[in-house]
Amino acid sequence: MYDHRKLGRELGLFDSDPLIGAGLPYLLPAGAAIRHALERYIADLERRSGYQHVYSPVLGKRELYEISGHWSHYSDDMYPPMAIGEEEIVLRPSLCPHHALIYRSRSHSYRELPLRYAELGGMYRSELSGVLGGLTRVRSIQLNDGHIFCTLDQVADEARLALDLILRAYADLDLRPVRFLLSLPAEDAKIGDPASKYVGDAASWAQSAALLREVLDQAGVEYEEAPGEAAFYGPKIDIQIADAAGRESSLSTIQVDFHQPARFELEYVGADGNKHRPVMVHRSIIGSLERVIAQLIETHGGAFPAWLAPVQLVVLPISDAEEGYAAQIVRRAVDRGLRVELAHADEGSLGARIRENHQVPYLAVVGAREVAAGQIAVRHRSGDQDAAADAGDVLDELAMQCKPRSEQRGKV
Repeated sequence: MYDHRKLGRELGLFDSDPLIGAGLPYLLPAGAAIRHALERYIADLERRSGYQHVYSPVLGKRELYEISGHWSHYSDDMYPPMAIGEEEIVLRPSLCPHHALIYRSRSHSYRELPLRYAELGGMYRSELSGVLGGLTRVRSIQLNDGHIFCTLDQVADEARLALDLILRAYADLDLRPVRFLLSLPAEDAKIGDPASKYVGDAASWAQSAALLREVLDQAGVEYEEAPGEAAFYGPKIDIQIADAAGRESSLSTIQVDFHQPARFELEYVGADGNKHRPVMVHRSIIGSLERVIAQLIETHGGAFPAWLAPVQLVVLPISDAEEGYAAQIVRRAVDRGLRVELAHADEGSLGARIRENHQVPYLAVVGAREVAAGQIAVRHRSGDQDAAADAGDVLDELAMQCKPRSEQRGKV
């Protein structure tokens, strides 16, 4: 594996500036292209899986986080309140309180459940300077978050579907988890005690843990129990990745939460006509965009899968005579949604330009023969080269090959 902090800067993917601040990196155009591809991918995956997308503010009143429990259990990791008039406003450390309020803003019937909300939104953590590093530990986080409001009987199925989505996304991204954890409260925890770091009651925690254990067992994945690693409001499944130095971190997570639905007095009308309390399942498919991009850099060393590559196709005219035709190919490729660049003939020999773009998935070489026949010849990153063929047909095929693996040839 590669160190993303070094390679990411060499590849022009991201950087930082002391005037912006520590733990606040910015993405350059190539890094932004990867982020946009991830955003489109996860939004489509969630939409196909029955999620409704929402947007919520990155700020909230302190009272919001007092109700959710974040202020009393998580305030050390939060930024201090900002006084605005007579109100105290806080940068949010999590999206779940906002989604609870979105659910509460309308009445709901049991027929609507499970109700799945998803958002790719910003949240902020007051990380100490000593733990910050590249994209893996940052203070401004763009999280692929989601919350499912469901009946108790639906919890196991919803958690199982979330795990299926995580594993599918990892396959498309060519990522490999190093461990699955069932994160539980500390063994000596006094759940519900005013001084405890865990809210709620022991019975709900035991029920949540049993549901997640059932999901892991049925999925057939090996996992370890991790006492003391639960969230303050419930147990969770953590999918661990490792960086180039072997340091582990959680990328994706699934959590069962009885606490916040009660704190926010969430309800739905059941088949019996009475009001009932939903359960809240938290899930993040690819985690924070910063951390997943760091992992992708280290996993692929800059040679990203075609659908993620900042540049998917480079067109190389052999000489100045083919420049006009090459520019036409670029425009046609852009129309098909490809990220494409033109490597001009005066930028070096053909061999030098090929070496310069060795990490690009596809190179289209254009000579006098291709111009006359309306064709292009594609060279693959592997070094394989296809015979020249009709330019439109080749570009159509490349557009298909530059989709995520699960979307190619009509797969869903």
